Amino acid sequence: MKKTAFLFPGQGSQRVGMGHDFYQEYDLVREIFDMAEEITRINLSRLCFKGPMEALTATVNLQPAVTAVNLACLAAIEKEGIKSQFCAGHSLGEYSALCSAGCITREDTIKLVFQRAALMHREATKHQGAMQAIVGLPIEAVERIVAEEQEKGIVSIANHNTELQVVITGSPDSVNQVASRAAEKGAKSIALKVSGAWHSDLIKDAEDEFNSYLQTVSFSPPESSLIFNVTADISEDPVEIQSIMARQLCSPVKWYASMLRLIEAQVEVFVEVGPGRVLSGILKKILPENYQGAVYNVDSVKQLERFFHDNT
Repeated sequence: MKKTAFLFPGQGSQRVGMGHDFYQEYDLVREIFDMAEEITRINLSRLCFKGPMEALTATVNLQPAVTAVNLACLAAIEKEGIKSQFCAGHSLGEYSALCSAGCITREDTIKLVFQRAALMHREATKHQGAMQAIVGLPIEAVERIVAEEQEKGIVSIANHNTELQVVITGSPDSVNQVASRAAEKGAKSIALKVSGAWHSDLIKDAEDEFNSYLQTVSFSPPESSLIFNVTADISEDPVEIQSIMARQLCSPVKWYASMLRLIEAQVEVFVEVGPGRVLSGILKKILPENYQGAVYNVDSVKQLERFFHDNT
């Protein structure tokens, strides 16, 4: 088997219909949805398969819904006997990566994201927030603008996705001011449809409470190399991993650096495991032009068959 990395998407990858054909095809997938619905008391299968989109995208529904689909796609891949040597997940997707690496159980994965979603929703209702993608400036240039604007209000880096795509987060006025100043330097800004300022100090009040909840979950050493959002590095220590995940809520997602680590490790096959093509689209912008690697999406039975055909 070629050196393979599983990449798990987070918020923003959802679509009505996601996971439906796996649900019809695999008993194990139906069991995953049943388990997730028992924990959350949300009819996730109906939301995922039939919507409506407005209800699906509500944070308290969306986080367990996307995670259930990620785990469903992963279960279908693993049933075919395919394992990965590396994994990573983007923000919410990192919990699916923890499960993929054997750090936490499926049940604990759903419990954690459900609690995370509830706390994030609570903080978003207390503090109005905004996020914008800044395209066209390197991270250092955006950091300089953010540092200057932080003296006036709450704003920070949420995600560093590609070399020239940085997402900022914080209070609406401060985010708009950073975006305006970035535009003066030739950047383009795109407002994101979010209900809160994720990965910012505006949701800081959730961090200690979530950390306490994390302590109730048993973490195991990862069975594959898991690259974390907060550090863009690997950890094998369960205690350190718990600490990293507590910090993840308000820390920047170092996705660009994480993908560079996989490139440095000479990963040959990248698989986006879950709905959508967000992460594979980002990855294609990062991979060097002559890089010898293949990129796959697996969020349907047909895509799984293609991936299995090419890699076995």
